[in-house]
Amino acid sequence: MAAEVERINQFVADVQAAGFTEVMLLGMGGSSLAPELFAKTFADNNKGLQLRVLDSTDATAVQTYAQTADLAHTLFIVSTKSGNTVETLSFFKFFYNRVARLVGPDKVGSHFVAITDPGSGLVKTAQKYNFRETFENDPNIGGRYSVISFFGLVPAAQVGVDVAQLLQRAQAATQSPVSLRLGAILGTLAQAGRDKVTLIASEPIVSFGDWVEQLIAESTGKNGEGILPVVGEPVLEPSGYGNDRLFVYLRLDDVYDTTVAQLEQAGQPVVRFELRDRYDLGAQFFIWELATAVAGHIIGIQPFDQPNVESAKKLARKMTDAYQESGKLPQLDSTAPTAANLNNFVAKAKPGDYIAIHAYVPPTPKTDALLQKLRTQLLEKTQCATTVGYGPRFLHSTGQLHKGDAGNGLFIQFTSEPKTDVAIPDTAGEDGSSMTFGVLKIAQALGDAQALLDENRRLIRFELGTDVEGKLQALLD
Repeated sequence: MAAEVERINQFVADVQAAGFTEVMLLGMGGSSLAPELFAKTFADNNKGLQLRVLDSTDATAVQTYAQTADLAHTLFIVSTKSGNTVETLSFFKFFYNRVARLVGPDKVGSHFVAITDPGSGLVKTAQKYNFRETFENDPNIGGRYSVISFFGLVPAAQVGVDVAQLLQRAQAATQSPVSLRLGAILGTLAQAGRDKVTLIASEPIVSFGDWVEQLIAESTGKNGEGILPVVGEPVLEPSGYGNDRLFVYLRLDDVYDTTVAQLEQAGQPVVRFELRDRYDLGAQFFIWELATAVAGHIIGIQPFDQPNVESAKKLARKMTDAYQESGKLPQLDSTAPTAANLNNFVAKAKPGDYIAIHAYVPPTPKTDALLQKLRTQLLEKTQCATTVGYGPRFLHSTGQLHKGDAGNGLFIQFTSEPKTDVAIPDTAGEDGSSMTFGVLKIAQALGDAQALLDENRRLIRFELGTDVEGKLQALLD
């Protein structure tokens, strides 16, 4: 990629000279988590454009992005390795039509950029609709391993990241044995029952956890094995944890020094990384990618495939096909969202289990806070590791682990309905629509739930309707 730095930087200069003021990345999983990390971690350097990442099919979220962006001055990066990711292409068609109405059919194509594998369907789409640029990535790089390829670096450069410096730090890490040591620790401790790697990261680099969560979960969770990454969990006193954890401390400041020292003194295993500055994340990318492959070898799985992600996609397609035929989605049992029902469900948790919250709801700061409060209560009540993921975003990351690991997860699925649904155009540039984002999101939730049930996972579903915040608050109260 060092040979591509000049092209990437020239592209950034051209975009700014063309008068764009915002960038919106349309993607899922490996195509969205790295750009989101760069946007959150380097947003304060005042060197680039504002970058937002859309990776939610929630109709309210899509509508909010459309209403709060200056669409006439927004560059859209359509990012998908396969070139046929349903969520990404739905976003593209929706925003293409919106922008075309503002700038006209002759100029709309110049607002779009593609990042994909050579020969994918998106390459053909980009040619058909006259995209400003197409970046064809090395097809041998899996999505979750693609942060220091075009998929991560093109959006990073738009934010103002010095991609040459980032690559230099990554290159330096290839000369160190630290990634092999980390992989040996992850794999060996997982075999010994400490299969939940809990990240504690300094606030300026906290978004690194979301990226590494996908890397570990999708790579290692299969064939009845798995290493559960735990990110964003509140840090407790040592007595708040069981004996199934490995802690990794990414230190850029001293905020967690005392807490981590207490964990070590209590006998919990801790790995420490000292970062000089944010650009040391370049080294961390390489370290964790190689470590994940090594850990996968130790626990005896293939770290470069994701069979259960595909199975959930197939079930979601089955749900949407049923909708196209009958005008209705299939039904699955749901439970009234009451504290009693939730308590009865989590009472099934045993030592060594984990609790995963799957939120097919609008991702908002208020919802973030409520879900974080809920996971904290569940952690304190059960001492089980907790995770939170918005759907369908997590299907492209931790979804693999949920169906492929040893089956020690308890899954809480929340679904919601939009107050106003949003149509997905059947074809970019045309008005016809046979599907809405609301239907797509619920189909994905149902497909995920069915995939979990097919693997005999413990699942409870709560339908929250249009009052997500109110019903979550009632659960907490």
